Amino acid sequence: MHRNIVILKMEAFYKTHEYLLAHTDARVRRNLMDEINWDDRLIGIKGTRGVGKTTFLIQYAQEFHPEDRTCLYINMNNFYFQGRSLTDFAEEFVRRGGKTLLVDQVFKIMDWSKQLRECYERFPKLKIVFTGSSVMRLKEQNAELNGIVTPYNLRGFSFREFLNLQTGSSFPCYTLDDILKRHETIVRSILPEVKPLDYFQDYLHHGFYPFFLEKRNFAENLLKTMNMMIEVDILLIQQIELKYLSKIKKLFYMLAMDGSSAPNVSNLAKEIELSRATVMNYIKYLADARLINLVYKKGDDFPKKPAKVMLHNPNLAYSIYPLKANEEEVLETFLVNSLWKDHIVNKGDRENSYIVDGEKRFRVCIDQPPARTSPGTTYAVWKKALGHDNVIPLWLFGFLY
Repeated sequence: MHRNIVILKMEAFYKTHEYLLAHTDARVRRNLMDEINWDDRLIGIKGTRGVGKTTFLIQYAQEFHPEDRTCLYINMNNFYFQGRSLTDFAEEFVRRGGKTLLVDQVFKIMDWSKQLRECYERFPKLKIVFTGSSVMRLKEQNAELNGIVTPYNLRGFSFREFLNLQTGSSFPCYTLDDILKRHETIVRSILPEVKPLDYFQDYLHHGFYPFFLEKRNFAENLLKTMNMMIEVDILLIQQIELKYLSKIKKLFYMLAMDGSSAPNVSNLAKEIELSRATVMNYIKYLADARLINLVYKKGDDFPKKPAKVMLHNPNLAYSIYPLKANEEEVLETFLVNSLWKDHIVNKGDRENSYIVDGEKRFRVCIDQPPARTSPGTTYAVWKKALGHDNVIPLWLFGFLY
């Protein structure tokens, strides 16, 4: 009887899988698709809520033939998995010739890391690709997965991806060294096809999260997503009591309203009536959930107090304070978040300045760089389509991934 239920449910999952393949419009091939070593047997795709992890799994499934039943997408939100183990399901899937199991929102089931380990050990010919929250520590906090899982991070749309989507283009990404050394050549290859500045403000406002493509109010959807980041990605996964929910939300709002500055942790602790150490832990959780970025002075790191707390991406700024988003802070947020994927970003010794990878100095400018520029500093300028020497259009840093 038990196996019959598994078989019937598996058929239902195949129908869902086929429906999703036919109805998921993944118009932009994410760069991560070509960075992953798909030969690995256990692959974890982490990412903040709303960046398209489910679509990413379906996009990978679309590389198989629609009638190829060796690949199957399943979502752990399904109530079936509250009464049945993933291991039992995987066993039946393998028995029926299954080879690639795509497991969405794996953290929604109890003992998920233990079950993944069991699947890995019992089914050596099965590949599992699973998604999880950005707050999950796949190796550091899960001894069961240490040494067997290969983790990757899926980020929101880069400006390059957004531009490709909006214009039907296929511009490649560039390394930071490419941009620093060849930015004039790169820009001259782009400008004849599109005018990036015509799209840049739209990206800052709503281009990071792929759900801007949905026929729903973007601002309301983003507010809902931000609340879910705190309620699920922080409270549930970090196992924090519900009574602290309002305090974490208040802390996030206070940090956002303070702008990109060093937090006064003692004042924050007094305001939300928690210990200083607890506030610092909650700030770290907000950063892990990709609601904020913590920028430290060179050589510093958590648990030290950050030199700046910034919103994770510009879209968040327009959602939290749409009528008074600080232009300068939005532009700095864009630069820092674009660099964050592959580089270490520290606070510089001047306003609007940053140190990247311990040595490269950057400053963000709105219209023009200072009259006297420093040869050791790169000036990222917003309202410039084409730069020269160490003056580079800010939008071009959105081509880093």
